[in-house]
Amino acid sequence: MNTNMKVLILQASPRANGNTAWMAEEYKKAAEAAGHEATLVNVSKKKIAGCLACEYCHTRGNGACIQKDDMQELYPLMAEAEALVLAAPIYYFALNAQIQAPIQRMYCVNKPAKVVKMALLMSSYSPGVYDGATAEFRDICNYWSAENMGVVTAKNDEQKSEETKQKVVALAEKL
Repeated sequence: MNTNMKVLILQASPRANGNTAWMAEEYKKAAEAAGHEATLVNVSKKKIAGCLACEYCHTRGNGACIQKDDMQELYPLMAEAEALVLAAPIYYFALNAQIQAPIQRMYCVNKPAKVVKMALLMSSYSPGVYDGATAEFRDICNYWSAENMGVVTAKNDEQKSEETKQKVVALAEKL
């Protein structure tokens, strides 16, 4: 086991004490308890615009995005992360907009250079709404050549439960 893996957790719920935020915090605690360096960023509080498809990054920008917003804080963190955890609520059958913006903005660098492992945490009021988000996550893992460590979901009656916490802890321990 790599005892000093750099883990970046992107938490995308605008609800500071919501279910997704709770899952992300539990993951962070478990990763740190296992000896990893974990950074948790609430991307829902960041101002990150969507990709403009202007191609500045691939022409004159040498891999740098023309947009100068809060994504500038994430690029260095993502460049150093060895494990990336996405934590997002599911509002309408897909990862929410707050997590999509940083994912899409990675276009300028193609993929995070050191990420070798990824995990996904999702919560929703409804059961059975995770397929689209899970498929996108799986495809990102494949494209970035990152190991899919797994997914934990929590519908309304599973949120902030001991059972869900144990699933999140077990996922973090797989690092």
